[in-house]
Amino acid sequence: MEFNWWGAVGLFFASAALESIFALYTLAVTKNKALEASTWSLVSYFLLALGILNFIHNKWYVIPLALGAFCGTFAVVKWESGKKSK
Repeated sequence: MEFNWWGAVGLFFASAALESIFALYTLAVTKNKALEASTWSLVSYFLLALGILNFIHNKWYVIPLALGAFCGTFAVVKWESGKKSK
């Protein structure tokens, strides 16, 4: 399968969203919010499956997937730390 730059950009943003959701899931679990954590878990596995289906055909898609994961987690942690400092 040939590498598609638009697909890679889409995977980057999907991965960033996925990691943001994982971070929000973790925050909900630590706050004992069962319904919120369960909902984030459901959404995260759905997005994870879509990502896997895309990069399994071309291993180069792992790069935007990993970069998106980094950015998504970084953004949520920075956002949460900013909320606590106010």
